[in-house]
Amino acid sequence: MNVSLRIAAAALLLTASMSARDRSNARSMVITRYGIVATSHVQASVAGAKILERGGSAVDAAIAANAVLGVTEPMMNGMGGDLFAIYWEAKTGKLYGLNASGWAPRGLTIAHIKAQDATAMPLEGIDSVTVPGAVAGWQALHQRFGKMAWKDLFSSAVSYADEGYPVPEVVASYWKDAAETVSQDAEARRVYLPGGKPPAVGQVFQNHDLAKALRLVAENGAEAFYKGDIARAILSTSQSLGGTMAGDDLADFAPEWVEPISTIYRDWTVYELPPNGQGMAALEMLNIMETSSASPDGPLGVAELHKRIEAMKLAYADLGRYNADPRFAKIPVNGMLSKEYARQRAKLIDPAKANCEVAAGAPPFSDTTYLSVVDREGNIVSLIQSNYEAFGAGIVVRGMGFALQDRGALFSLDPASPNALAPRKRPFHTIIPAFMERGDQHIGFGIMGGANQPLAHAQFASNVVDYGMNIQEAMENARFTVSPQRGCNIVIESRVPPEVRQKLSAMGHQLDVRNAYSTAMGRGQAVLHDSKAKVNYGASDARADGAAVPEH
Repeated sequence: MNVSLRIAAAALLLTASMSARDRSNARSMVITRYGIVATSHVQASVAGAKILERGGSAVDAAIAANAVLGVTEPMMNGMGGDLFAIYWEAKTGKLYGLNASGWAPRGLTIAHIKAQDATAMPLEGIDSVTVPGAVAGWQALHQRFGKMAWKDLFSSAVSYADEGYPVPEVVASYWKDAAETVSQDAEARRVYLPGGKPPAVGQVFQNHDLAKALRLVAENGAEAFYKGDIARAILSTSQSLGGTMAGDDLADFAPEWVEPISTIYRDWTVYELPPNGQGMAALEMLNIMETSSASPDGPLGVAELHKRIEAMKLAYADLGRYNADPRFAKIPVNGMLSKEYARQRAKLIDPAKANCEVAAGAPPFSDTTYLSVVDREGNIVSLIQSNYEAFGAGIVVRGMGFALQDRGALFSLDPASPNALAPRKRPFHTIIPAFMERGDQHIGFGIMGGANQPLAHAQFASNVVDYGMNIQEAMENARFTVSPQRGCNIVIESRVPPEVRQKLSAMGHQLDVRNAYSTAMGRGQAVLHDSKAKVNYGASDARADGAAVPEH
């Protein structure tokens, strides 16, 4: 080979090698023939991976990891919150859905709220508290798909609560932001503001009361929480603050097994859970996006971002109008997910201009933590659990060390609304787990963050389906999210090129530009099982403190 040919060959090899390393995502996928646990906190991922190493199932590992997250991310989740899960059984290919969201107490009525001269549901305090569903959800999952003894799933969580753990960066920032909420309740101040202030990064935090509560659950199951010592502590706390929670509100509660809803996006099937969660908005958004081809300029090009943003507005308008507890209201889920309805809605998108006032259509009638686990057999758990806002209602159960959720804040006081507050009714719910599959590829995924979740799910799915990204790339890729101001207001990451942002602004989008990896976009996890190769893949969002950890 002459010198010029050698130089050309070397240049070709160098180019190929560089392209493999010169990438836009910050992390590699975890790839193994064994199980993987992906969470937003490293110690929780490790705790779940240890359960897999001991022969536990994906569900066993998910419960163990979730219990640790309740200790290490106490503002995000815990026993005082709700839970939703999707489980994919590798042997049969069957998908299961679990709705473990709690209901309003019998005494929590519109009349009760209005008697306090309120014009809207309170965002915190005892009247924002609904029955926590997480512990009942853990038990329902374990009874159906668990392998290890129940009591053995909580040892890591108890250890971290008793012995303490150094507070990581992202969690410390959330803790600091929630200090005012925590300071309103004497017990919350005592437990979660040691020395009168939130713990700093690296400070070791202990919660002996929570360790006690976890031991009670480990020893006595969900009964301890809904009928035993923890139930009595919840009721005593509620009564001391003038709340309406009664013993039978807790004792009568049970989670519900539900059939996941789905749509086919291009050639992938994407699954969400049905109402009272907001998963149908993610599916409607994908259906609207599917009415036109993906832009060749990529997911961060002007045309693709504009289409995604406008599709989100249309889907969210329908979500706000129709979502509620299906036991109390008729919800046009099938109509909202029909391809013909998506085509009708898509006609409202102006390719050159942002729509700032999007109304709901007429479909035909017929702060949170997320984790994903895949075990060595390929079974997948997609699980999300939350207190809603940071530290929920801002109330900590006396002597038990965990905060009560404020999901009741999402009810409406308008009696004509399908989401109107009513006794034993479940509120509009933001937290949603997801799953998607095509052929041998099966992905459990989720992205946290209140109203952010449906549009984040749709962006992740499109990144995989339309642009061939692996699950880590798809999770990390720059995203936009909904603004509290709604209309044309959009929150977007600075990694979206400046020239693209400039063109979007010229179209009428009002952009709030955040840092390169903003937690405003939610913090996600994903696992993938290749059922032909028998290989598992894991991804953990660079926007969080976590990791995807293999069992070996």
